Amino acid sequence: MHPRAHNQPLSISLLALPESTPATLYGLHEVFSAVGVVWEQLTGEKYAGRRVLPRIVARDEKPFRSVAGPLIAPDATLSEVSATDVVIVTDLALLGDPRGLWAEEIAWVRARHETGAVVTSVCTGSVFLAEAGLLGGCEATTHWSATPVFQSLYPDVKLRPERILCPGGEGHRIITGGGVSAWHDLALYLIARFCGDEEARRVAKIFVIGDRGEGQLPFAAMMRPNTHEDAAIAAAQDWIAAHYAEPGPVARMASRSGLAERTFKRRFKAATGYAPVDYVQALRIEEAKQMLETTADPVEAVAEAVGYEDPAFFRRLFKRRTGVSPARYRQRYQNIARLDA
Repeated sequence: MHPRAHNQPLSISLLALPESTPATLYGLHEVFSAVGVVWEQLTGEKYAGRRVLPRIVARDEKPFRSVAGPLIAPDATLSEVSATDVVIVTDLALLGDPRGLWAEEIAWVRARHETGAVVTSVCTGSVFLAEAGLLGGCEATTHWSATPVFQSLYPDVKLRPERILCPGGEGHRIITGGGVSAWHDLALYLIARFCGDEEARRVAKIFVIGDRGEGQLPFAAMMRPNTHEDAAIAAAQDWIAAHYAEPGPVARMASRSGLAERTFKRRFKAATGYAPVDYVQALRIEEAKQMLETTADPVEAVAEAVGYEDPAFFRRLFKRRTGVSPARYRQRYQNIARLDA
């Protein structure tokens, strides 16, 4: 009955082998640990979804020297993990014939798969899955350099080395990833699949995962305003959260506060860290981002919904704050974490 109910954390076992390199293991561990935690810390937005529990699992509990040099410190042994939702085999430094290398680990992974776990790999980790007999007759991908290994040792695998992520097996319960950096794609795919598309987009923004050719602005979000004890400004923030699309929002906030407009602006900036007009624009742009990420509404409709009657002005403002046009932003984030992207 895997994966387990959504009210329980998603259990992810990162299998550490003697040939494992540490970068992907610890990168995945950090990213999964951030699910439902870091975005709220940065922006203040609450997360009510599923958390993730990543663990590095190995044959022995003792830390061991990786092939790259740094130590790998397992969180649990194979015998201690009898149930898990996901298994990930990361990239392996393979120098010779892999046959017969991992009997104990293969038995453990096969047992987890038989009880319902989704089994995945990154880069040359797919060789392990092939050796475990899990890829026979399935489409799979791997690092381009491992293609000859599959051709000579595992010819029954339908190799697709051009793919970044490749689903296989009933219910897509086997997923293989291409080169080493495919762990980014795999992480977002798993987060989207089990924790939701929105959280996958948030994680991509936190860790700046994806096309960085347009800089960091497309990943940035409105930071959490400063905490403060100014009751008048707090009331204004509560009001604008529901009325940011209304005309003249700064003047209306000032009027509702009972303060002179100049005094209101000064106190608002001192309390929140934002000038009132910047605060309103940030709220509007964040709502526009959400609409672009999750709907097919025309850009003109998005602009109007967040308070801009002039679509041309909205487009200019959006690009100034995000570094890309609304159409380009939609393209970036509506395809995130999809196997067919």
